[in-house]
Amino acid sequence: MKFDILTLFPEMFVSLEQSVIGRASQKKLIEINLINIRDFSKDKHKKVDDTPYGGGAGMVMMPDVVYNAYNSISQKEKAKVIYLSPQGKTLNQKKVIELSKEEHLILLCGHYEGIDQRVLDEIVDEEISIGDYVLTGGELPAMVLVDAVSRHIQGVLKEESTKEESFTENLLEYPQYTRPEIFHEKKVPEVLLSGHHENIAKWRTQKALEVTKQKRPDLLEQNIKN
Repeated sequence: MKFDILTLFPEMFVSLEQSVIGRASQKKLIEINLINIRDFSKDKHKKVDDTPYGGGAGMVMMPDVVYNAYNSISQKEKAKVIYLSPQGKTLNQKKVIELSKEEHLILLCGHYEGIDQRVLDEIVDEEISIGDYVLTGGELPAMVLVDAVSRHIQGVLKEESTKEESFTENLLEYPQYTRPEIFHEKKVPEVLLSGHHENIAKWRTQKALEVTKQKRPDLLEQNIKN
């Protein structure tokens, strides 16, 4: 999977060099390229934004600078271009798995009051949001998307790691325990110490249902509808 990320703040993405995503990059399972939009400004001060036509607060990123940055990407013909925007559809596990099947994603990070609509109309395939709130830019959502999608790339995690986690089959994950066996007078559930795999599986399924009913009953309602 190749990720090309168009951003004004490439230094924000240093966190993607760590942990699971960092190891996946080192193993060449994923490729992350950062493209600084500011590098494509022809202004001597590297200006990338201007005041909006019609008035209003804030500044708008100019279409030519964004387009030139996008156009610098090689072999983009089959890529899916995603604009990280609070106006997009909310990212969920179903969309994450769908995107993990792509070979090339181009992520466009907006800033200020947004990006000139004309370039969005020309290059963007889909807008995605990570929630109903506004951030200062698209960098954090882009990192969330890269992290979530990369976990489903073959070889990044063990296959069983993603089969029973939250949102699989519209259920939250069951509670997890590790050593010590007793912590603050609370003992690990006996069934997990039994070694009886069938009983453990039944317990985990039941607990997943209970946790989902308590914390996200809307997910159970989706199961009923489906």
